[in-house]
Amino acid sequence: MSLGTLAGTTNRGGHGGAAGRHIEKPQGLIDVNERNPAARSALRLAGAVVSALAVASPAAAETLESALSRAYQANPALNAARANLRATDEDVNRFQSGYRPNAALSADIGLQQFEGSIGGITNAAGGNGPTRLTTRPGGAGLTINQNVFDGFQTDNRVRAAESTVLSTREGLRQTEMNTLFNAAQAYMNVLSDTATLELQRNNVEVLEEQLRQTRDRFNVGEVTRTDVAQAEARLAGARSQVSAAEAALRASIGIFRQIVGVEPRQLAPGRPLDRYVPASLDQAILIGLKEHPQILASLHAVDVAELQVKVNEGALYPQAQITGAVQQRYDQQFPGDNGVTASIVGRVNIPLYQGGAEYAAIRQAKENAGRARLVADQDRDTIRASIVRTWGNLEASKAQVIASQAQVQANEVALNGVREEARVGQRTTLDVLNAQQELLSARVALIRAQRDRVVNSYDVVQAVGRLTVRFTSLPVTPYSAREHLDQVRDLWFGLRTPDGR
Repeated sequence: MSLGTLAGTTNRGGHGGAAGRHIEKPQGLIDVNERNPAARSALRLAGAVVSALAVASPAAAETLESALSRAYQANPALNAARANLRATDEDVNRFQSGYRPNAALSADIGLQQFEGSIGGITNAAGGNGPTRLTTRPGGAGLTINQNVFDGFQTDNRVRAAESTVLSTREGLRQTEMNTLFNAAQAYMNVLSDTATLELQRNNVEVLEEQLRQTRDRFNVGEVTRTDVAQAEARLAGARSQVSAAEAALRASIGIFRQIVGVEPRQLAPGRPLDRYVPASLDQAILIGLKEHPQILASLHAVDVAELQVKVNEGALYPQAQITGAVQQRYDQQFPGDNGVTASIVGRVNIPLYQGGAEYAAIRQAKENAGRARLVADQDRDTIRASIVRTWGNLEASKAQVIASQAQVQANEVALNGVREEARVGQRTTLDVLNAQQELLSARVALIRAQRDRVVNSYDVVQAVGRLTVRFTSLPVTPYSAREHLDQVRDLWFGLRTPDGR
Protein backbone atom coordinates (compact mmCIF):
# COMPACT_ATOMS: atom_id res chain seq x y z
CA MET A 1 0.00 0.00 0.00
CA SER A 2 1.57 3.30 -1.07
CA LEU A 3 1.63 6.24 1.25
CA GLY A 4 0.00 8.28 -1.48
CA THR A 5 -3.34 6.66 -0.63
CA LEU A 6 -3.11 7.69 3.00
CA ALA A 7 -4.08 11.32 2.54
CA GLY A 8 -7.63 12.29 3.30
CA THR A 9 -9.72 15.17 2.11
CA THR A 10 -8.55 18.71 2.75
CA ASN A 11 -10.25 21.99 3.45
CA ARG A 12 -8.56 24.80 1.58
CA GLY A 13 -11.20 27.45 2.07
CA GLY A 14 -10.10 30.71 3.65
CA HIS A 15 -9.77 34.44 3.31
CA GLY A 16 -8.28 34.24 -0.16
CA GLY A 17 -4.66 34.12 -1.28
CA ALA A 18 -1.81 32.46 0.58
CA ALA A 19 -2.80 34.03 3.85
CA GLY A 20 -6.26 32.52 3.55
CA ARG A 21 -5.15 28.90 3.18
CA HIS A 22 -5.60 27.03 6.42
CA ILE A 23 -3.79 24.09 7.88
CA GLU A 24 -6.34 21.34 7.87
CA LYS A 25 -7.84 20.25 11.14
CA PRO A 26 -7.43 16.53 11.89
CA GLN A 27 -10.24 14.08 12.37
CA GLY A 28 -10.92 13.22 15.98
CA LEU A 29 -9.07 10.05 16.92
CA ILE A 30 -11.45 9.42 19.82
CA ASP A 31 -15.02 8.24 19.51
CA VAL A 32 -16.89 11.12 21.16
CA ASN A 33 -19.95 9.02 22.01
CA GLU A 34 -18.93 8.74 25.62
CA ARG A 35 -21.08 8.50 28.69
CA ASN A 36 -19.61 11.60 30.30
CA PRO A 37 -21.23 14.69 28.67
CA ALA A 38 -18.37 16.93 29.76
CA ALA A 39 -15.83 14.61 28.18
CA ARG A 40 -17.99 14.37 25.05
CA SER A 41 -17.99 18.12 24.51
CA ALA A 42 -14.29 18.38 25.29
CA LEU A 43 -13.29 15.66 22.84
CA ARG A 44 -15.38 16.86 19.87
CA LEU A 45 -13.25 18.41 17.16
CA ALA A 46 -14.43 20.82 14.49
CA GLY A 47 -13.08 20.96 10.97
CA ALA A 48 -12.70 18.78 7.94
CA VAL A 49 -12.55 15.00 8.10
CA VAL A 50 -9.31 13.16 7.45
CA SER A 51 -10.18 9.62 6.34
CA ALA A 52 -7.80 7.11 7.88
CA LEU A 53 -6.27 4.61 5.49
CA ALA A 54 -9.13 4.70 3.00
CA VAL A 55 -9.04 2.18 0.15
CA ALA A 56 -10.48 2.34 -3.34
CA SER A 57 -13.19 -0.26 -2.85
CA PRO A 58 -15.87 0.48 -0.28
CA ALA A 59 -15.61 -1.63 2.84
CA ALA A 60 -16.76 -1.52 6.42
CA ALA A 61 -14.38 0.39 8.66
CA GLU A 62 -12.09 -1.57 10.95
CA THR A 63 -12.89 -0.76 14.57
CA LEU A 64 -10.58 -0.94 17.52
CA GLU A 65 -12.63 -3.83 18.95
CA SER A 66 -12.42 -5.84 15.73
CA ALA A 67 -8.66 -5.26 15.54
CA LEU A 68 -8.28 -6.54 19.11
CA SER A 69 -10.36 -9.60 18.20
CA ARG A 70 -8.10 -10.31 15.22
CA ALA A 71 -5.01 -10.04 17.41
CA TYR A 72 -6.56 -12.35 20.02
CA GLN A 73 -7.12 -15.05 17.42
CA ALA A 74 -4.02 -14.78 15.25
CA ASN A 75 -1.15 -13.22 17.23
CA PRO A 76 1.79 -15.69 17.15
CA ALA A 77 3.09 -14.77 20.61
CA LEU A 78 -0.33 -15.40 22.16
CA ASN A 79 -0.78 -18.69 20.31
CA ALA A 80 2.71 -19.76 21.39
CA ALA A 81 1.75 -19.06 25.02
CA ARG A 82 -1.34 -21.24 24.57
CA ALA A 83 0.82 -24.05 23.17
CA ASN A 84 3.16 -23.68 26.14
CA LEU A 85 0.21 -24.06 28.50
CA ARG A 86 -0.95 -27.20 26.71
CA ALA A 87 2.54 -28.66 27.06
CA THR A 88 2.53 -27.78 30.77
CA ASP A 89 -0.82 -29.56 31.19
CA GLU A 90 0.90 -32.84 30.32
CA ASP A 91 3.04 -32.61 33.47
CA VAL A 92 -0.06 -33.41 35.54
CA ASN A 93 -0.61 -36.65 33.63
CA ARG A 94 3.10 -37.42 33.68
CA PHE A 95 3.32 -37.26 37.47
CA GLN A 96 0.02 -39.10 37.90
CA SER A 97 1.77 -42.07 36.32
CA GLY A 98 3.28 -42.66 39.76
CA TYR A 99 -0.11 -43.98 40.88
CA ARG A 100 -0.36 -46.45 38.00
CA PRO A 101 1.28 -49.87 37.57
CA ASN A 102 4.24 -50.42 35.31
CA ALA A 103 4.04 -53.51 33.11
CA ALA A 104 6.67 -54.97 30.82
CA LEU A 105 6.91 -58.02 28.57
CA SER A 106 10.27 -59.68 28.05
CA ALA A 107 11.45 -62.47 25.78
CA ASP A 108 14.81 -64.03 25.10
CA ILE A 109 16.35 -66.96 23.22
CA GLY A 110 19.89 -68.19 22.91
CA LEU A 111 22.23 -71.12 22.19
CA GLN A 112 24.16 -72.84 24.94
CA GLN A 113 26.59 -75.79 24.75
CA PHE A 114 27.81 -77.75 27.76
CA GLU A 115 30.73 -80.22 27.83
CA GLY A 116 31.68 -82.00 31.02
CA SER A 117 30.54 -84.57 33.45
CA ILE A 118 27.32 -84.52 35.34
CA GLY A 119 26.99 -86.77 38.35
CA GLY A 120 24.56 -89.66 37.81
CA ILE A 121 24.27 -88.99 34.09
CA THR A 122 26.00 -91.13 31.48
CA ASN A 123 27.15 -89.90 28.15
CA ALA A 124 25.85 -90.95 24.80
CA ALA A 125 28.16 -94.02 24.75
CA GLY A 126 26.70 -95.27 28.03
CA GLY A 127 29.78 -94.49 30.07
CA ASN A 128 30.74 -91.89 32.60
CA GLY A 129 32.96 -89.88 30.24
CA PRO A 130 32.49 -86.26 29.23
CA THR A 131 28.97 -85.21 28.37
CA ARG A 132 28.07 -82.76 25.64
CA LEU A 133 24.71 -80.95 25.81
CA THR A 134 23.39 -78.38 23.36
CA THR A 135 20.36 -76.36 24.53
CA ARG A 136 18.43 -73.41 23.29
CA PRO A 137 17.40 -71.58 26.47
CA GLY A 138 14.63 -69.05 26.05
CA GLY A 139 11.34 -67.87 27.33
CA ALA A 140 8.95 -65.01 27.83
CA GLY A 141 7.61 -63.24 30.86
CA LEU A 142 5.38 -60.49 32.18
CA THR A 143 6.40 -58.25 35.09
CA ILE A 144 4.13 -55.75 36.85
CA ASN A 145 5.31 -53.22 39.43
CA GLN A 146 2.87 -51.28 41.57
CA ASN A 147 3.92 -48.42 43.80
CA VAL A 148 2.34 -48.69 47.24
CA PHE A 149 4.02 -45.89 49.17
CA ASP A 150 6.75 -43.46 48.10
CA GLY A 151 6.74 -40.97 50.95
CA PHE A 152 3.89 -38.96 49.37
CA GLN A 153 6.23 -37.90 46.57
CA THR A 154 3.72 -38.71 43.84
CA ASP A 155 0.96 -36.82 45.66
CA ASN A 156 3.09 -33.73 46.05
CA ARG A 157 4.45 -33.89 42.50
CA VAL A 158 0.92 -33.98 41.10
CA ARG A 159 -0.14 -31.05 43.29
CA ALA A 160 2.96 -29.11 42.25
CA ALA A 161 2.21 -29.83 38.58
CA GLU A 162 -1.36 -28.56 39.05
CA SER A 163 -0.03 -25.38 40.68
CA THR A 164 2.40 -24.96 37.80
CA VAL A 165 -0.50 -25.23 35.37
CA LEU A 166 -2.38 -22.53 37.28
CA SER A 167 0.70 -20.32 37.25
CA THR A 168 1.13 -20.86 33.52
CA ARG A 169 -2.53 -19.97 32.97
CA GLU A 170 -1.90 -16.66 34.68
CA GLY A 171 1.13 -16.21 32.46
CA LEU A 172 -1.12 -16.82 29.45
CA ARG A 173 -3.53 -14.20 30.76
CA GLN A 174 -0.62 -11.77 31.13
CA THR A 175 0.39 -12.46 27.52
CA GLU A 176 -3.22 -11.94 26.43
CA MET A 177 -3.34 -8.56 28.16
CA ASN A 178 -0.02 -7.50 26.65
CA THR A 179 -1.19 -8.54 23.19
CA LEU A 180 -4.48 -6.65 23.44
CA PHE A 181 -2.75 -3.54 24.78
CA ASN A 182 -0.10 -3.67 22.06
CA ALA A 183 -2.85 -4.04 19.45
CA ALA A 184 -4.73 -1.03 20.85
CA GLN A 185 -1.53 0.97 20.91
CA ALA A 186 -0.66 -0.03 17.33
CA TYR A 187 -4.19 0.86 16.18
CA MET A 188 -4.06 4.33 17.70
CA ASN A 189 -0.50 4.88 16.43
CA VAL A 190 -1.64 4.26 12.86
CA LEU A 191 -4.55 6.65 13.34
CA SER A 192 -2.45 9.39 14.90
CA ASP A 193 0.43 9.02 12.43
CA THR A 194 -2.02 9.14 9.50
CA ALA A 195 -3.61 12.34 10.81
CA THR A 196 -0.18 13.84 11.51
CA LEU A 197 1.00 13.01 8.00
CA GLU A 198 -2.09 14.70 6.55
CA LEU A 199 -1.42 17.81 8.62
CA GLN A 200 2.21 17.91 7.48
CA ARG A 201 1.26 17.48 3.82
CA ASN A 202 -1.36 20.19 4.07
CA ASN A 203 1.20 22.43 5.74
CA VAL A 204 3.53 21.96 2.77
CA GLU A 205 0.74 23.06 0.42
CA VAL A 206 0.05 26.14 2.54
CA LEU A 207 3.74 27.06 2.66
CA GLU A 208 4.14 26.56 -1.09
CA GLU A 209 1.33 29.03 -1.68
CA GLN A 210 2.84 31.33 0.94
CA LEU A 211 6.20 31.22 -0.83
CA ARG A 212 4.59 31.88 -4.23
CA GLN A 213 2.81 34.97 -2.98
CA THR A 214 5.88 36.17 -1.08
CA ARG A 215 7.89 35.99 -4.29
CA ASP A 216 5.18 37.91 -6.13
CA ARG A 217 5.27 40.62 -3.47
CA PHE A 218 9.08 40.66 -3.66
CA ASN A 219 8.92 41.19 -7.41
CA VAL A 220 6.79 44.30 -6.91
CA GLY A 221 8.96 45.54 -4.06
CA GLU A 222 6.53 44.99 -1.15
CA VAL A 223 8.89 42.65 0.77
CA THR A 224 12.60 42.00 0.89
CA ARG A 225 14.71 39.04 -0.13
CA THR A 226 14.83 38.09 3.56
CA ASP A 227 11.10 37.41 3.55
CA VAL A 228 11.51 35.10 0.57
CA ALA A 229 14.38 33.23 2.25
CA GLN A 230 12.33 32.79 5.42
CA ALA A 231 9.43 31.32 3.45
CA GLU A 232 11.81 29.01 1.55
CA ALA A 233 13.38 27.80 4.79
CA ARG A 234 10.00 27.03 6.34
CA LEU A 235 8.94 25.13 3.23
CA ALA A 236 12.10 23.03 3.26
CA GLY A 237 11.56 22.23 6.93
CA ALA A 238 7.93 21.29 6.26
CA ARG A 239 8.96 18.88 3.51
CA SER A 240 11.42 17.31 5.91
CA GLN A 241 8.61 16.86 8.43
CA VAL A 242 6.50 15.13 5.78
CA SER A 243 9.29 12.63 5.18
CA ALA A 244 9.60 11.99 8.90
CA ALA A 245 5.82 11.55 9.22
CA GLU A 246 5.79 9.09 6.32
CA ALA A 247 8.57 7.05 7.95
CA ALA A 248 6.71 7.02 11.27
CA LEU A 249 3.52 5.88 9.56
CA ARG A 250 5.35 3.09 7.73
CA ALA A 251 6.75 1.86 11.04
CA SER A 252 3.32 1.99 12.69
CA ILE A 253 1.76 0.04 9.82
CA GLY A 254 4.47 -2.61 10.15
CA ILE A 255 3.87 -2.98 13.88
CA PHE A 256 0.10 -3.14 13.29
CA ARG A 257 0.60 -5.96 10.79
CA GLN A 258 2.90 -7.78 13.20
CA ILE A 259 0.48 -7.65 16.13
CA VAL A 260 -2.97 -7.76 14.50
CA GLY A 261 -2.03 -9.98 11.56
CA VAL A 262 -3.56 -7.89 8.74
CA GLU A 263 -2.82 -4.60 7.03
CA PRO A 264 -4.73 -1.61 8.46
CA ARG A 265 -7.69 -0.60 6.34
CA GLN A 266 -10.03 2.36 6.89
CA LEU A 267 -9.66 2.59 10.67
CA ALA A 268 -12.54 4.05 12.64
CA PRO A 269 -11.87 6.40 15.60
CA GLY A 270 -10.89 4.61 18.78
CA ARG A 271 -12.98 4.59 21.92
CA PRO A 272 -11.48 4.89 25.42
CA LEU A 273 -12.07 1.92 27.70
CA ASP A 274 -13.46 4.14 30.45
CA ARG A 275 -16.36 1.85 31.32
CA TYR A 276 -13.86 -0.71 32.63
CA VAL A 277 -11.63 1.78 34.45
CA PRO A 278 -12.20 1.64 38.25
CA ALA A 279 -13.92 4.58 39.87
CA SER A 280 -10.91 5.64 41.95
CA LEU A 281 -7.21 5.02 42.34
CA ASP A 282 -7.69 3.20 45.64
CA GLN A 283 -10.22 0.87 44.05
CA ALA A 284 -7.88 0.25 41.14
CA ILE A 285 -5.07 -0.71 43.53
CA LEU A 286 -7.33 -3.11 45.46
CA ILE A 287 -8.49 -4.78 42.24
CA GLY A 288 -4.96 -5.03 40.86
CA LEU A 289 -3.49 -6.58 44.03
CA LYS A 290 -6.31 -9.13 44.01
CA GLU A 291 -6.68 -9.98 40.32
CA HIS A 292 -3.49 -9.16 38.42
CA PRO A 293 -2.09 -12.32 36.76
CA GLN A 294 1.51 -11.50 37.59
CA ILE A 295 0.71 -11.55 41.32
CA LEU A 296 -1.43 -14.68 41.06
CA ALA A 297 1.29 -16.45 39.05
CA SER A 298 3.81 -15.58 41.77
CA LEU A 299 1.54 -16.99 44.47
CA HIS A 300 1.15 -20.23 42.53
CA ALA A 301 4.93 -20.32 42.17
CA VAL A 302 5.16 -20.12 45.98
CA ASP A 303 2.88 -23.17 46.20
CA VAL A 304 5.09 -25.05 43.74
CA ALA A 305 8.23 -24.22 45.72
CA GLU A 306 6.66 -25.32 49.01
CA LEU A 307 5.46 -28.57 47.48
CA GLN A 308 8.95 -29.23 46.14
CA VAL A 309 10.17 -29.16 49.75
CA LYS A 310 7.70 -31.94 50.56
CA VAL A 311 8.75 -33.92 47.49
CA ASN A 312 12.38 -33.83 48.60
CA GLU A 313 11.41 -34.75 52.16
CA GLY A 314 9.64 -37.83 50.78
CA ALA A 315 13.03 -39.27 49.81
CA LEU A 316 13.68 -39.82 53.55
CA TYR A 317 10.52 -41.91 54.04
CA PRO A 318 10.21 -45.66 53.52
CA GLN A 319 9.39 -46.84 50.01
CA ALA A 320 7.09 -49.80 49.37
CA GLN A 321 6.07 -51.56 46.19
CA ILE A 322 4.64 -54.86 44.96
CA THR A 323 6.09 -56.78 42.03
CA GLY A 324 4.30 -59.60 40.26
CA ALA A 325 5.94 -61.76 37.60
CA VAL A 326 5.15 -64.79 35.48
CA GLN A 327 7.63 -66.48 33.14
CA GLN A 328 7.66 -69.43 30.76
CA ARG A 329 11.19 -70.89 30.36
CA TYR A 330 12.57 -73.55 27.99
CA ASP A 331 15.85 -75.55 27.97
CA GLN A 332 17.07 -74.13 31.24
CA GLN A 333 19.12 -77.17 32.24
CA PHE A 334 18.48 -79.95 29.79
CA PRO A 335 17.16 -80.11 26.27
CA GLY A 336 13.40 -80.28 26.18
CA ASP A 337 12.66 -79.12 29.71
CA ASN A 338 10.22 -76.26 30.29
CA GLY A 339 8.33 -74.70 33.15
CA VAL A 340 6.26 -71.77 34.31
CA THR A 341 7.35 -69.57 37.21
CA ALA A 342 4.98 -67.12 38.93
CA SER A 343 5.76 -64.83 41.83
CA ILE A 344 4.41 -61.88 43.75
CA VAL A 345 6.82 -59.99 45.99
CA GLY A 346 6.36 -57.05 48.32
CA ARG A 347 9.39 -54.88 49.00
CA VAL A 348 10.02 -52.19 51.57
CA ASN A 349 13.07 -49.96 51.39
CA ILE A 350 13.95 -47.83 54.43
CA PRO A 351 16.63 -45.24 53.62
CA LEU A 352 19.19 -44.69 56.36
CA TYR A 353 21.93 -42.55 54.89
CA GLN A 354 22.87 -41.78 51.28
CA GLY A 355 25.73 -39.36 51.77
CA GLY A 356 23.66 -36.28 52.68
CA ALA A 357 22.43 -35.38 49.19
CA GLU A 358 18.77 -35.62 50.23
CA TYR A 359 19.29 -33.22 53.13
CA ALA A 360 21.04 -30.71 50.87
CA ALA A 361 18.16 -30.91 48.37
CA ILE A 362 15.64 -30.22 51.16
CA ARG A 363 17.55 -27.20 52.41
CA GLN A 364 17.89 -25.91 48.87
CA ALA A 365 14.16 -26.30 48.26
CA LYS A 366 13.39 -24.34 51.43
CA GLU A 367 15.60 -21.49 50.28
CA ASN A 368 13.86 -21.51 46.89
CA ALA A 369 10.49 -21.33 48.65
CA GLY A 370 11.67 -18.31 50.64
CA ARG A 371 12.88 -16.64 47.47
CA ALA A 372 9.51 -17.29 45.79
CA ARG A 373 7.71 -15.52 48.65
CA LEU A 374 10.01 -12.51 48.26
CA VAL A 375 9.37 -12.43 44.51
CA ALA A 376 5.62 -12.42 45.20
CA ASP A 377 6.07 -9.43 47.52
CA GLN A 378 8.16 -7.69 44.87
CA ASP A 379 5.48 -8.31 42.22
CA ARG A 380 2.83 -6.76 44.48
CA ASP A 381 4.92 -3.61 44.81
CA THR A 382 5.59 -3.57 41.06
CA ILE A 383 1.91 -3.87 40.16
CA ARG A 384 0.92 -1.21 42.66
CA ALA A 385 3.48 1.21 41.23
CA SER A 386 2.29 0.40 37.71
CA ILE A 387 -1.33 1.16 38.63
CA VAL A 388 -0.37 4.50 40.19
CA ARG A 389 1.71 5.40 37.14
CA THR A 390 -0.93 4.49 34.56
CA TRP A 391 -3.66 6.20 36.57
CA GLY A 392 -1.66 9.41 36.61
CA ASN A 393 -1.00 9.14 32.88
CA LEU A 394 -4.72 8.71 32.17
CA GLU A 395 -5.68 11.73 34.28
CA ALA A 396 -2.98 13.79 32.61
CA SER A 397 -4.08 12.76 29.12
CA LYS A 398 -7.68 13.78 29.85
CA ALA A 399 -6.48 17.24 30.85
CA GLN A 400 -4.13 17.41 27.88
CA VAL A 401 -6.94 16.78 25.40
CA ILE A 402 -8.97 19.68 26.82
CA ALA A 403 -5.94 21.97 27.02
CA SER A 404 -4.77 21.06 23.52
CA GLN A 405 -8.18 21.77 22.07
CA ALA A 406 -8.19 25.21 23.72
CA GLN A 407 -4.68 25.78 22.42
CA VAL A 408 -5.73 24.92 18.86
CA GLN A 409 -8.71 27.27 19.01
CA ALA A 410 -6.60 30.11 20.37
CA ASN A 411 -3.91 29.59 17.73
CA GLU A 412 -6.55 29.63 14.98
CA VAL A 413 -7.76 33.01 16.19
CA ALA A 414 -4.19 34.26 16.49
CA LEU A 415 -3.25 33.08 12.98
CA ASN A 416 -6.27 34.78 11.42
CA GLY A 417 -5.40 37.99 13.24
CA VAL A 418 -1.74 37.89 12.17
CA ARG A 419 -2.75 37.32 8.56
CA GLU A 420 -5.11 40.31 8.60
CA GLU A 421 -2.46 42.48 10.20
CA ALA A 422 0.10 41.30 7.63
CA ARG A 423 -2.17 42.51 4.83
CA VAL A 424 -2.03 46.07 6.13
CA GLY A 425 1.70 45.94 6.81
CA GLN A 426 1.55 45.60 10.61
CA ARG A 427 3.04 42.09 10.59
CA THR A 428 5.94 40.55 8.72
CA THR A 429 6.11 37.34 6.75
CA LEU A 430 8.02 35.78 9.63
CA ASP A 431 5.15 36.58 12.00
CA VAL A 432 2.71 34.76 9.73
CA LEU A 433 5.05 31.78 9.37
CA ASN A 434 5.50 31.58 13.13
CA ALA A 435 1.75 31.70 13.73
CA GLN A 436 1.20 28.94 11.18
CA GLN A 437 3.89 26.81 12.83
CA GLU A 438 2.36 27.30 16.26
CA LEU A 439 -1.05 26.22 14.99
CA LEU A 440 0.46 23.18 13.29
CA SER A 441 2.32 22.21 16.47
CA ALA A 442 -0.85 22.64 18.52
CA ARG A 443 -2.85 20.39 16.17
CA VAL A 444 -0.14 17.73 16.18
CA ALA A 445 -0.11 17.93 19.99
CA LEU A 446 -3.90 17.50 20.01
CA ILE A 447 -3.58 14.38 17.87
CA ARG A 448 -1.00 13.00 20.29
CA ALA A 449 -3.18 13.86 23.28
CA GLN A 450 -6.17 12.11 21.74
CA ARG A 451 -4.05 9.06 21.01
CA ASP A 452 -2.71 9.04 24.58
CA ARG A 453 -6.25 9.42 25.95
CA VAL A 454 -7.33 6.12 24.40
CA VAL A 455 -4.08 4.22 24.95
CA ASN A 456 -3.80 5.26 28.60
CA SER A 457 -7.34 4.02 29.33
CA TYR A 458 -6.30 0.60 28.02
CA ASP A 459 -3.10 0.83 30.04
CA VAL A 460 -5.03 1.35 33.28
CA VAL A 461 -7.32 -1.61 32.61
CA GLN A 462 -4.24 -3.70 31.84
CA ALA A 463 -2.49 -2.53 35.01
CA VAL A 464 -5.38 -3.75 37.19
CA GLY A 465 -5.39 -7.11 35.39
CA ARG A 466 -8.69 -6.85 33.51
CA LEU A 467 -7.68 -6.27 29.89
CA THR A 468 -8.93 -9.68 28.77
CA VAL A 469 -11.44 -10.90 26.21
CA ARG A 470 -13.75 -12.28 28.89
CA PHE A 471 -13.84 -9.09 30.94
CA THR A 472 -14.07 -6.60 28.09
CA SER A 473 -16.59 -8.74 26.13
CA LEU A 474 -14.80 -8.51 22.79
CA PRO A 475 -16.68 -10.13 19.88
CA VAL A 476 -14.60 -13.31 19.78
CA THR A 477 -14.86 -16.78 21.30
CA PRO A 478 -12.59 -16.94 24.38
CA TYR A 479 -9.88 -19.62 24.50
CA SER A 480 -10.64 -22.24 27.16
CA ALA A 481 -7.47 -22.99 29.10
CA ARG A 482 -9.18 -25.64 31.23
CA GLU A 483 -10.54 -27.75 28.37
CA HIS A 484 -7.18 -29.22 27.33
CA LEU A 485 -6.24 -30.24 30.87
CA ASP A 486 -9.56 -32.03 31.30
CA GLN A 487 -8.84 -33.92 28.09
CA VAL A 488 -5.36 -35.17 28.98
CA ARG A 489 -5.10 -35.47 32.75
CA ASP A 490 -6.53 -39.03 32.92
CA LEU A 491 -5.21 -40.45 29.64
CA TRP A 492 -3.45 -43.77 30.29
CA PHE A 493 -2.03 -44.09 26.80
CA GLY A 494 -2.11 -42.51 23.34
CA LEU A 495 0.27 -40.50 21.14
CA ARG A 496 -2.12 -38.04 19.51
CA THR A 497 -2.86 -34.69 21.07
CA PRO A 498 -6.53 -33.77 21.59
CA ASP A 499 -6.47 -31.68 18.40
CA GLY A 500 -5.41 -34.75 16.40
CA ARG A 501 -1.70 -34.08 15.90
